[in-house]
Amino acid sequence: MFSTLTMPLASTAHGPGIFQLFLEAGPMAKFIFLLLAGMSIGSWAIMISKALQYRRADRDGQEFLEIFRHSKRFSEVNAAAGRLSGSPIVGLFQAGYAEIDAQVKAARDAAAGQPGAPSQFRVKSLDGVERSLRRAIGVEMAVMGKGTPFLATTASAAPFIGLFGTVWGIMVAFNNIGLSGSTSITAVAPGIAEALVNTAAGLAAAIPALVGFNFFGSRARQLRAEMQDFILEFMNLTERNFT
Repeated sequence: MFSTLTMPLASTAHGPGIFQLFLEAGPMAKFIFLLLAGMSIGSWAIMISKALQYRRADRDGQEFLEIFRHSKRFSEVNAAAGRLSGSPIVGLFQAGYAEIDAQVKAARDAAAGQPGAPSQFRVKSLDGVERSLRRAIGVEMAVMGKGTPFLATTASAAPFIGLFGTVWGIMVAFNNIGLSGSTSITAVAPGIAEALVNTAAGLAAAIPALVGFNFFGSRARQLRAEMQDFILEFMNLTERNFT
């Protein structure tokens, strides 16, 4: 009697799973699933790349600021900047240093051959140095933000793509009912499998992308604030040493 009661349970346990039913689904469902899988893989690749990029930026930025604050000459800082290029603050310094160097060379060329020319040259325009620094912020933030729009696109579009797959699967289920004249699970299973798998795939792609976009957006705002602080520090030193 016990074996008789357990036989249906064993038979049910070995029935086709949802993914097996999905593999038997139509080409539209598989196309939607592959599209969502590609978006998810792309999002994860970007998030891993961004995490490594920000990690290097933090490491190089801390080391560079130590050198910047303890060095007495901009030329010494510029020499060390080449090996710490992972930090956008380094790019900011290089832009400011290039502008100072250009102004000093222009003043030297203008004073060449004149009697009583000063041995030390000054920058002509602090505003020009500050403008070069602020322009560099935009360049560096564009580099740090590369790829994050794809995260926003995935977070906003993936649920709707998955919803389209859900609706398509339900349409397939009703069509199978109409063709077979039966509402048994055998008739509706492939369509329901399409709907469930694509719904789950849409959410699985969208949720990590949304979390990643918000996280890296917050890191970008923090980094911009650090760069703004560095501009003030750089301008103070420039005004003190070159005016």
